[in-house]
Amino acid sequence: MKFSTKIKFFPFYVISLLPMFILNMLSDLVYVIAYHIIKYRRKVVRENLKNSFTDKSEQEIILIEKKFYKHFSDIVFEAVKSLTISKEEIKKRFSIKNLELIEKYYTEGRSIILYTGHHGNWEWLIFLALFIPYQTITFYQPLSNKYFNELMKTIRERIGVICVESTKGYKTIISFKQQNILTLTCLIGDQSPTKKATKHWVQFLNQNTAFLIGPDRIANKSNQVVLFPAFEKSKRGHYTLDFKVIEEEPAKRNNYEIIDKYAKLLEETIIKSPELWLWSHRRWKLKMSATNENAIKYG
Repeated sequence: MKFSTKIKFFPFYVISLLPMFILNMLSDLVYVIAYHIIKYRRKVVRENLKNSFTDKSEQEIILIEKKFYKHFSDIVFEAVKSLTISKEEIKKRFSIKNLELIEKYYTEGRSIILYTGHHGNWEWLIFLALFIPYQTITFYQPLSNKYFNELMKTIRERIGVICVESTKGYKTIISFKQQNILTLTCLIGDQSPTKKATKHWVQFLNQNTAFLIGPDRIANKSNQVVLFPAFEKSKRGHYTLDFKVIEEEPAKRNNYEIIDKYAKLLEETIIKSPELWLWSHRRWKLKMSATNENAIKYG
């Protein structure tokens, strides 16, 4: 890291140098402040949980809620730790169950779209660059605060990931394809679309849910393998990734089949470990109107 960058982000750089057990202690403190004192988005989290798990009691909802806030506090400090964490420590804390699947596609000369969500520690997907031979790319939406936008970009690009604004994503994929460079591109698909955005509706977590269609179109046009990364958290600061195949031949699929499969896999992963999803996000602020197409329902 350049000296000028260290100076610019000095407070975060200093925090990042702290050992993980101290960061865990700081995380515990932030949890108490966020959950019990300022009650950061507690109404949003509670409503999202109640609407998603209609079969759970109040006590069960509150338990998931508290676990979520503890996990969310953890990943904030884990993201900051990414500024200085060593490659050796990364490999102790981040593992992949089926790395051979990635190696298989690389041998076949296939690029990959990693269709992910805000589950587990999505920020640590940047560490994939240490495990795989692909050029790793991640799409992102620029933050309104330029300082924090640059900080997050610095963190994400430290290992060798290329950060690309979402609006330039497809052109970037095609550019690498024309250069015969195999890529693994991370797309986050569980954001809430705007009213004007083209969207596809799915019955997701017991609610009509709008999904952006961009990932489906990009996969279809580029005909890249589409995978879903399922996170497991064995203990604090330790994650395992299991790749699930969404589609190997996107160009042969009908419209939105990739979104439907993604939504189903994401839902299954959330049900398995609900505390690891980003419940503080206003995911369902957009409501389905009578003029919208019928949502696809699973099961």
